[in-house]
Amino acid sequence: MFKNLVLASNNAGKLKEFSALLSPFFIEVLPQSAFKIPEADEPHFTFVENALAKARHASRLSGLPALADDSGLCVEFLGGAPGVHSARYADEPKSDARNNEKLLAELQGVDNRHAHYFCALVLMRHADDPQPIIMEGEWHGEILLEPRGTNGFGYDPLFLVPGLDRSAAELGPEKNEISHRAIAVKKLLERLRAVG
Repeated sequence: MFKNLVLASNNAGKLKEFSALLSPFFIEVLPQSAFKIPEADEPHFTFVENALAKARHASRLSGLPALADDSGLCVEFLGGAPGVHSARYADEPKSDARNNEKLLAELQGVDNRHAHYFCALVLMRHADDPQPIIMEGEWHGEILLEPRGTNGFGYDPLFLVPGLDRSAAELGPEKNEISHRAIAVKKLLERLRAVG
């Protein structure tokens, strides 16, 4: 298993989550900013294609194995939107607050508030890895009528976790056991153990 890898993201929230998820396995997650790697383009229509592009980009420029995820919120009533456009749902510049405001406006008066977070997680052992490891995770819930909580990032203040009656932003460390990212990372670690 790797001792360190580069995370193909400049998102501080993702770095914190992945570091917490992987530290029990003695894997150090380094941000791509430590290598002055700019963000990769994400022109694709699927989470998996974007994650592959980001991992390849970070691995090529760092010389290290790279971990990338492309995640987003998929709302049933909106046909899966914001989906791959979750981070820029309210256009540029990126803003969690404006994205949340737009989502609430789109769902005003709507009863069907079912949604799920989706994570496509890609590990590339090197930039030309012909067999990258790809895992997926889904976390189902509902969209609240107003934000709750101050933890997390993205749409977490609006995402009601089933069975807990709390938003994802009201969760503490337990988020790293049940989230879409946690599910994908657990699958990844199982796969790494299996292949040695």
